[in-house]
Amino acid sequence: MLASLAQRHLNRSFPCLQQTTRIMTTSTTTKPRVLLCRTLPPQSLHRITTEPSIQLIQSTGTSREEFLELARGVDGILVKLTEKVDDELLDAAGPQLKVISTMSVGYDHINVPACKARGVRLGNTPDVLTDATAELTIGLLLATARRFGEALRAPKTGDWQAWTPTWMCGTQLTGKTVGLVGFGRIGVAVAERLQAFKLGKLLYASPSEKPHAAGRLNAVHLPLPRLLAESDIVIVTCALTPETKHLFCTATFSQMKSTAIFINTARGQIVKQDDLIHALKNGTIAAAGLDVTDPEPLPSNHELLQLDNAVVLPHVGSATIETREAMAHLAIDNLLSGLAGAKMPAEI
Repeated sequence: MLASLAQRHLNRSFPCLQQTTRIMTTSTTTKPRVLLCRTLPPQSLHRITTEPSIQLIQSTGTSREEFLELARGVDGILVKLTEKVDDELLDAAGPQLKVISTMSVGYDHINVPACKARGVRLGNTPDVLTDATAELTIGLLLATARRFGEALRAPKTGDWQAWTPTWMCGTQLTGKTVGLVGFGRIGVAVAERLQAFKLGKLLYASPSEKPHAAGRLNAVHLPLPRLLAESDIVIVTCALTPETKHLFCTATFSQMKSTAIFINTARGQIVKQDDLIHALKNGTIAAAGLDVTDPEPLPSNHELLQLDNAVVLPHVGSATIETREAMAHLAIDNLLSGLAGAKMPAEI
């Protein structure tokens, strides 16, 4: 009783003491520890490094060993496609781990069942990269169809010839039949952009029909074998799953036209890469445009990079500053919400 009266007297006489006590209590409260793998674009990096509710640890991305060591005892991890989230990482982090947020739409680098079994919540970044990836897909298609790779090299290597009717001729999109393998957000966004090219037909293959989008875009749902046989251009926009891994191999390439162009902006492992190289070299298909490969990055002397009828980009589908900032901010939102036990904006 006397102690209580004395404390109230001190608080009335010296109110600054009460404030100091609150600050000290707050400062000694343990904040959630968060591991940021590699870095983020400028605005989102500033946001997470100044976030007052967490203790931030940043990985330099130099090695798997460093990544695992820094993960010990953390409550949350923000990863990219470059980090494999598996039992090894989950064991290293420990049972207090609450949330893993990936700055990507795809999450084939994450062992989802293992995370769920341990009660670790997962977030990803859908929607925000749809437009950028769809734009890149159209650009890659044009570059492949019109032989941009060869054309860009010609002035530098002395191969720029005097004009002739057939030199450096590619093919145009007008009147062509395009088949989309996958008709989700990105597939539909690609189809929307293709409307400007006066196609002959637009086909799509997916596990289920999408009547609303298909009706709006005049797209026809077909089984994959028929789509491959009828398409002049095949564009892959589906997710990597156990069912789609190595979906494109010698058997599927042999179902395509010998004049067909193959475009992949989804995941490298959807394609059996050696089979694709063989198909390009022996004329089974005409050309390929790839923003994804297996592995990534490819060695600079890789056979695929030596082929004139292959245009290979270094996985830059979402590489606009606007999109990367939006992805990073959504990944941070997922992370902070998961740590707080709140609803995540995009939970897997």
